[in-house]
Amino acid sequence: MSAREWLDKDFYGELGVSSDASADEIKKAYRKLARENHPDANPGNSAAESKFKAVSEAYGVLSDPEKRKQYDEARRLFGSGFGGGQGGFGGFGGGAGTGGAGGFDLGDLFGGGAGPRPGGGGAGGLGDLFGGLFGGGGAGRRGGTAGASRPQRGSDVETEVRIDFAEAVRGATVPLRLSSPATCLTCHGSGSKPGTRARTCSTCSGAGLVTRNQGAFAFSEPCPDCRGRGQIIDDPCPDCRGEGVATRTRTLTVRIPSGVNDGQRIRLAGQGEPGRNGAAAGDLFVVVHVNPHRVFGRSGDDLTVTCPVTFPELALGTTLTVPTLDGKVSLKVQPGTASGRTLRVRGKGVGRKAGGSGDLLVTLQVAVPSKLDDAAAEALRSYAEATADHDPRAEWDELLGR
Repeated sequence: MSAREWLDKDFYGELGVSSDASADEIKKAYRKLARENHPDANPGNSAAESKFKAVSEAYGVLSDPEKRKQYDEARRLFGSGFGGGQGGFGGFGGGAGTGGAGGFDLGDLFGGGAGPRPGGGGAGGLGDLFGGLFGGGGAGRRGGTAGASRPQRGSDVETEVRIDFAEAVRGATVPLRLSSPATCLTCHGSGSKPGTRARTCSTCSGAGLVTRNQGAFAFSEPCPDCRGRGQIIDDPCPDCRGEGVATRTRTLTVRIPSGVNDGQRIRLAGQGEPGRNGAAAGDLFVVVHVNPHRVFGRSGDDLTVTCPVTFPELALGTTLTVPTLDGKVSLKVQPGTASGRTLRVRGKGVGRKAGGSGDLLVTLQVAVPSKLDDAAAEALRSYAEATADHDPRAEWDELLGR
């Protein structure tokens, strides 16, 4: 892909976000579009597959702070693309010669032109900036060898998994079915048909970049014959069509640690997209979603549960049987315990990485019957008469000085 083609892509538009969107907004937009256009959800839909690849490419740039900075800087310098008028280049006038007061050499900007200009000091051009976007710097001032043929680490991949509450507390091993770019199994990433080899591109001599002169200007761009790779594949692999990468479905076994939180990301090193030209693969990040439990809640390493009780149980005291994730425990309630009181059962919570477990927090809550039969109603009236001298709100007047 040439520099023009790269910068003409609107990665923000692909994700439907503004250029000043936060990292969280970019991630949220990517997740939504990736789910909608995932090959598993749209079998045989080539348009959805193309959109999935486009949003993945956009997220690969915009989710990386350094790549996003380089992309934004390039677009600020050259506008939304490289299209310029006659004699110009992306908004830079071409009237002055290279030796004039306002002149400059675009080959120098891209790191592929002549050496430092007189009076220019030691300032480097934009070779490093575009090197980050196109996979390598030019063969200019710093003597680097080129471009996209340089090894490139694979992009990181993100997916999601949903587990039950108990699995989050205890930990679990879950299978994960993933459709994503991966090293082609037929050519093992070389891009060449088995039994054949790529040859060095004669146009760029394997550099991956060519320098073109346009009037007073000279600039470098990825070689059009080898597309910046430095090599030409005469007999491409029939499965990946010479890319060395193919979209395939694979099943991974993911170990979810005990105590994982809802929304937590788990990193699987080297399980992302494969690298180019022998570079390392990216990482796979698994976002864990935890289904809520009908009975239990969670507060850090502690489990929480609300236990319904009757008024006599609190007033007279009792021994309750309380559920845990592992079974049941007995809990003693002292006479006169107030409704809303929280009691602690040690060691019945979430396991900790450093060892041990959190606690089970049991909140007692009086359950008021919606209906009473005659005998129960009469008993309550008798209780009310027997305790008529007790006013539970009496201290309000004392506290308010009335």
